[in-house]
Amino acid sequence: MGQKASIRDVAAAAGVSVTTVSHVLNNKSGTRVSPDTRERVESAARRLGYAANGLARGLRLQRSHTLGLLSDVIATTPHAGRIILGAQETASARGWVLMLLTTGGDPEVERREIQALHQHRVDGVLYATMYHQVVAVPEELRPMPVVLLDATSADLAVPSVVPDEPGGGRVATAELLAHGHRRIGFVTNVDDIPATRGRLAGYRQALEAAGVPFRPDLVRAEVSDSHGGHRAARDLLSGPDRPTALFCFNDRMAMGAWRAAAELGLSIPGDLSVVGFDNQELIAEGLYPGLTTVALPHYEMGAWAVQTMVDLLDQPKGARRRTAAQVVMPCPLVRRDSVAPPR
Repeated sequence: MGQKASIRDVAAAAGVSVTTVSHVLNNKSGTRVSPDTRERVESAARRLGYAANGLARGLRLQRSHTLGLLSDVIATTPHAGRIILGAQETASARGWVLMLLTTGGDPEVERREIQALHQHRVDGVLYATMYHQVVAVPEELRPMPVVLLDATSADLAVPSVVPDEPGGGRVATAELLAHGHRRIGFVTNVDDIPATRGRLAGYRQALEAAGVPFRPDLVRAEVSDSHGGHRAARDLLSGPDRPTALFCFNDRMAMGAWRAAAELGLSIPGDLSVVGFDNQELIAEGLYPGLTTVALPHYEMGAWAVQTMVDLLDQPKGARRRTAAQVVMPCPLVRRDSVAPPR
């Protein structure tokens, strides 16, 4: 068997320095290598059968090139699974491995899983929640870098990313206003969480911007599932001055509104327009007609969290706490067929 190719062999074959080969094959950030040079180096490495020694590199840098994604229950919720996909694909593209652990919301399980992350010497942790929450970062995580995913903290030194809840509420309400609706009901959630407060604020802001007075009697709060949506929508639609459109806190509540409309003999969107929130495709595309809804940027938040963590780890330790970013991501409207002008 012939002698294995060395990094010097790759440099000679590509006509570049050993340093350039190292930068290209180790995906070192902050270096400027032209696409043509990168292609020559990668082609020479493939031709010579050379692979960078990731284990040796990790030992040299005192890194495992592994990130932990510690979540409450997002791994078991299909509509938030794109958080994991965004994080996984971004980590893979950067040459990192993602370790996924789910606590089920149990503090004791969380404590044990944090211990496991320490034992596996992960370089950083993405602390994720199923829905937008304000959290306290566990003290056991403090020794390592942390990025909050779909969560914020009072400690602004910890980077975080969350959806723009008020912006999503404005987008949903503005879509109904743009079609000519003025009596717009809001089927909202009873839980006191950032999404509830933010989406209500966005609803009110859109009405105000259009010169439409806010009417508390057009708002109903219920449990944020299809049964709660049914009860709230049925109540709103049974009055003499019923709304011509509904903005629903999420797609499950919108599904309940569909049932209420059918029971009352109202067609969608002929008699009633509906906009949801979350873009749960099984619901939004499964309803007939398809549900216009607002998408949560799950994939984009997962990708941002990994990108931010990797960039954070590339900084000198003393600079990390001075550069924390608190990012609010836009929630785009996904149009289908549940909105039309009022009769």
